[in-house]
Amino acid sequence: MPRFHLSLAAVAAIFCLLGTPHVARAGQDTSLAGDILTGVIPVSALAIAYFKGDTEGEKQWLRNVIANQTLTSVARLAFNETSWGERPTGNPYGFPSGHVAFVASGASFLQERYGWQYGVPAWLLTGYVAYNRVDNDHHHWRDVIASGVLAYGVGKLFVTPEVAIHLAPVIGPDFIGLRFGRSW
Repeated sequence: MPRFHLSLAAVAAIFCLLGTPHVARAGQDTSLAGDILTGVIPVSALAIAYFKGDTEGEKQWLRNVIANQTLTSVARLAFNETSWGERPTGNPYGFPSGHVAFVASGASFLQERYGWQYGVPAWLLTGYVAYNRVDNDHHHWRDVIASGVLAYGVGKLFVTPEVAIHLAPVIGPDFIGLRFGRSW
């Protein structure tokens, strides 16, 4: 449990550090903070898997990121010629947000693989990146919400918990029962 408190303190410190320049210089573009976090969360997710010695987690991270970014790119191409593809500035390729999709892929990996202790701080930082993208007129709210939902769904499909417990009904010709399995 101390790890959770440490990560929560780290998230609070990051919010304080990122929020202070925004308050001190109202109206200034804070895209750099969001851009940095966009890479930090997914790379941190891979680093956590690596330092835990979780080879299967590293493979799942890679599959998760590739599937997420592929689906995001396909959606961006599909929606580019519609009004949904237009950014608030009028530029193309706005729906869904690639930045939020990438950072949310790291958050969904951490949540699905290692639990809420890792997932909650990562999703809070993903929320900051989403807010940052909208606040700086790079995206509409629908763009960042769609990216988060897409990344969450891809994470559910491609990532399994590190310690998984499975309980399944088993019906045979002479018996009915339950099968219990757990991975470590």
